[in-house]
Amino acid sequence: MRVFIFFSVLFFGSLENTAEAQLLPTKLRITVIDGLGNFVEGATVSIYENEADYRASENAFATLTTDKKGRVTFKEVKPMAYFVEAKFEDKDNDGEGVMTSELSEGKLNKVNTVIE
Repeated sequence: MRVFIFFSVLFFGSLENTAEAQLLPTKLRITVIDGLGNFVEGATVSIYENEADYRASENAFATLTTDKKGRVTFKEVKPMAYFVEAKFEDKDNDGEGVMTSELSEGKLNKVNTVIE
């Protein structure tokens, strides 16, 4: 009987961890700041899954506009690295940390990018 209880706890416990990971979506929050460290409201931020699409500015995975705190949050993204393109008026983040590190699954991943 004890063996059955042990395996039941082990089996159902592993199901709970799997279900919990599936319930928590992977998110990416990007904050856009200018060269002086000020938040940039109204910037267009696109994320790309590969460098070729990023370089061509096509096939963006998603595109959002920053809020008054310079933030956008991409929800339900894949746990991978993304290329980030941020633009506002005549400024962009080209050459200013355009690739994220690999995102942690089931977490809110935070990245800053500078536009100049």
